[in-house]
Amino acid sequence: MKTRNFLIFLLGFLGVGAIGGGSLLIISPSGKLLGTPLSILETSPFNDFLIPGILLFFVIGVAPLVLILALIKKPISVLAEYFNCFKDMHWSWSYTVYIGFALIIWIQVQEVLINDVHWLHSFYMLWALLILFATQLPQLKKRYKK
Repeated sequence: MKTRNFLIFLLGFLGVGAIGGGSLLIISPSGKLLGTPLSILETSPFNDFLIPGILLFFVIGVAPLVLILALIKKPISVLAEYFNCFKDMHWSWSYTVYIGFALIIWIQVQEVLINDVHWLHSFYMLWALLILFATQLPQLKKRYKK
């Protein structure tokens, strides 16, 4: 139970933070509400922060919060199972692994597109590794094994 609560905390912190940041970028695509200048997007394909804000809000924000419910209730979902690469595990566990890798990809792409590294990048890279580490704890794997 403690390991699941740890994973839920990791996902909750990630989701709430990403929904907050994504919301601010959607509301103000100029980045002013976050104090982020548009000039950092000069080497990226984006003119403003709207699309990154939407991706941040849904992929890194909403998805982890939905996964918290799925980890607690372990619902059956034919669609979710279809995309489950770990057929011996419940899909909620598998999708938590996906979120860990999605966060790593998000941070790496962000660093490449803005051509810079901020301390928050390192923080969230470590957070992603914590999520991936937590999913591999024997107690959690046993809990979500089919």
